[in-house]
Amino acid sequence: MRRRRTEKRTTAPDYRFGSRSVQKFINMMMLEGKKSIAERIVYGALDSAAQKVNANNPLEMFQKAVENARPLVEVKARRVGGATYQVPIEVRQDRGTFLAMRWLRDFSRGRAGKPMRERLMEELVAAYQGTGSAVKRKEDMHKMAEANKAFSHYRW
Repeated sequence: MRRRRTEKRTTAPDYRFGSRSVQKFINMMMLEGKKSIAERIVYGALDSAAQKVNANNPLEMFQKAVENARPLVEVKARRVGGATYQVPIEVRQDRGTFLAMRWLRDFSRGRAGKPMRERLMEELVAAYQGTGSAVKRKEDMHKMAEANKAFSHYRW
């Protein structure tokens, strides 16, 4: 190996909950450097989602929603000879959390007709309850990994 490993940057915790994961999610939601707008959207969505599911702590509700959407395995394309195989591999905890947050963000952006705060709130509530697009994506990924379990010996 020629180059040294890059150091992992840490995110400062957010000011309201003191949580690094919420701060990371706010940063993901941010468009064009407008962090205050992203904070308003995320905090508003967390508050209304916690009210909707009667959770007294929005942070715990957010963590459970992310955990419900977090994949444990994923498939990666691996070329062996002339064929490409979908090889199932385990997902590290931080990557799984990142994927879950990205799916929550993307699927809430994909919903139509309402302000972003409400779309994000609906996606968080659905993930908290174990339904919704992000959880479905996780289940689809797990099914694909299960179907391609025979190729797991191609893991590198």
